[in-house]
Amino acid sequence: MTSSFEARILELGLELPRPPKSLANYVATYTTSSLLFISGQLCMGVDGKLVAAGSVGEEVSLEDGALAARAAAINVLAQARAALGSLDRVKQIVRLGGFIAAPTSFADHARIMNGASDLMVEVFGEQGRHTRSTIGVASLPLQAAVEVEALIEIQ
Repeated sequence: MTSSFEARILELGLELPRPPKSLANYVATYTTSSLLFISGQLCMGVDGKLVAAGSVGEEVSLEDGALAARAAAINVLAQARAALGSLDRVKQIVRLGGFIAAPTSFADHARIMNGASDLMVEVFGEQGRHTRSTIGVASLPLQAAVEVEALIEIQ
């Protein structure tokens, strides 16, 4: 693992988009003491369009659902960089919360959310290992398939 998370982003060939603007009356990030809270980020690609729309297990395949979770996590990183100036200020990814649009019979939420969790470990190594909640929901804003929020310890 390199000593710089910013360098690691480049090594992985990741492109962090301009952070998406909040869709309603809330802030995208909030910093207090040594914690950065990041509001839920939808699965938007760098082109600003949803990577996956609809319900996982119905209109969205498991593979595309995991890619959507990864895209949402990339937006989490974009928000973190915008708030902190550099991802090198990240001390620990503390928690991710994942919301998966899926039918009530769907039971593979964890597999989908691994798209986001795996990305954090790819970028931050052991400092990317985190606690997590993964919740199935009937729908998400803009009909997104996945939304991811985060709590990050900073230095």
